[in-house]
Amino acid sequence: MGDTGPDRQHWEKSRGFSAFDDEITEVHRDLAEEVAKPGPPAPQRRTHWGVATGYTVLTLVSLLVLGGTGFFWTTYQDFDSGVNKSSVLDNNEPKSGNGDTNILIMGLDSRLDENGQPLDAGLYNELHAGDSNDGGMNSNVLMLLHVPGDGSKATAISIPRDDYVDFPGCPYKTCKGKIKEAYGMAYEQAMEALYKQGVHGATQVQQARESARKEEIDTVRQFLGGVPVDHFVEVTMVAFFEIAQAVQPITVCVNEDTADPYYSGAKFHKGYNQLNAEQAVAFVRQRRDPNTSLDFTALDRDRRQQAFIASLIYQLKSGGTFTSPTKMSAILSVAKANIAVDDQLDLLDFAQQASNLTGGNVTFYTLPIVGYGGPSTDTWNVVNVPLVQSTVHSLLYGASGAAPTTTAAPTTAPAVTAVVDVENGSGLTGEAAKVENALAGNGFTAGDPTTAPGGKVRHTTVYYGSGASGAAKRVASLLGGYDTESSSAVGSGKVKVVLGTDFSMPSGLAGAAGSAGAVTTTPPPAAAVSGTGAGSAAPANTDLSAISGGGIPCVK
Repeated sequence: MGDTGPDRQHWEKSRGFSAFDDEITEVHRDLAEEVAKPGPPAPQRRTHWGVATGYTVLTLVSLLVLGGTGFFWTTYQDFDSGVNKSSVLDNNEPKSGNGDTNILIMGLDSRLDENGQPLDAGLYNELHAGDSNDGGMNSNVLMLLHVPGDGSKATAISIPRDDYVDFPGCPYKTCKGKIKEAYGMAYEQAMEALYKQGVHGATQVQQARESARKEEIDTVRQFLGGVPVDHFVEVTMVAFFEIAQAVQPITVCVNEDTADPYYSGAKFHKGYNQLNAEQAVAFVRQRRDPNTSLDFTALDRDRRQQAFIASLIYQLKSGGTFTSPTKMSAILSVAKANIAVDDQLDLLDFAQQASNLTGGNVTFYTLPIVGYGGPSTDTWNVVNVPLVQSTVHSLLYGASGAAPTTTAAPTTAPAVTAVVDVENGSGLTGEAAKVENALAGNGFTAGDPTTAPGGKVRHTTVYYGSGASGAAKRVASLLGGYDTESSSAVGSGKVKVVLGTDFSMPSGLAGAAGSAGAVTTTPPPAAAVSGTGAGSAAPANTDLSAISGGGIPCVK
């Protein structure tokens, strides 16, 4: 199904306009009233708090605190018994071998804690985040942390939250959307089903979260090409601010003077800046500047997050925080209240693996995108899925790109081919012929390139006739991820691509535009560029950017 049909509309209504959404809000309100404390009303917000990019800070810092110091061993039992556990991962899924560990970190856009209960009223005031009824259940931060079993450098891969991908579980019969929405859609669907079954209150919320976790994990695993997800850590919104309070002041570095008076409140001078907790929030939020030559984007916020984590880890180790029982206790207390983990994560074992990260033995990457698509009010990231998968496998497993697993991953199905006609509604001359040639280089038979009779078309769609569903999905994946739809107007065994104004030729296919057969189905991985470059050397959103740990990196 596409994003504009009745099921998608049902999902959109359930996010804020349906009667059922009122019921969900009531569940959360009932939970809030159990522990709510009186306090002054929250001030008027200028915009959403948007500190999702700080979630990963708590997760990584907490794991480093646990793994990098002797303090862990004296507090393990208390911490382990206080953390929320999930049974969503099972032993039938592929697992990493050779002692490697892959952990998916998910940060939720929720104003409640991990038990579905509200925060202290005073904290809402400090966050300028509205109250317990605001926010949603999308997974606004997604980072895969790969810790090699041999103690070599770890890898942390940020997945842009607006990447347009396939949803394997098709919640609400919607099979494509922004990767962050997999969690929220599955959560809302499960809440509705549980309500009809008579399950209410905290049990309803926790069971719905299990469905949401599974859908998000399955979506990420599929998007990244079957990479094992051995464990997950889920974090709520408040975590970042409380961690920043526990460890402030924090030093960061920016390449140029920058300010954002209207949204995040950021104001930083070129070079090193020492931040309190409130300023740290502004630092990880910022993705705008009135100086348009700086060209801020949402992916720059991902890089800000990574730079903040690298700086914080460096300062925690060099500044003596790991030897301060007071600060250590504060960090772990925040973690206990705001983290959920899978019940297969052995913290004792992982503590030994994580200890190397305290020395900055980690590199942070941000995955590239191709461009933007969707309506102007709700744009998404167009991605080249084969390129993403090739790049991720290379980052995690080296030149071979082969993931060592203890449980065999499903074998790859034989390539599915068909005759493909391309109709050009993109407004770009010659685009249909370029796509025909590119697809021919991937085993498809070129059909007829034509121009859309009605002129420009907004959305790119891949239509298919009887028996060509698999071929259509492969075409859609090669082109960067678009909707597929059955059509009686397309001949049996054939595929028809209608190019819209949202289409941009994926870099992995561009080389085949001039000559068929120039591309393989698995493009070479993207080459990394520095995430700390300034001016014209700053990374573009189409780049794979890298930031090394072990210091205080300067970023946009």
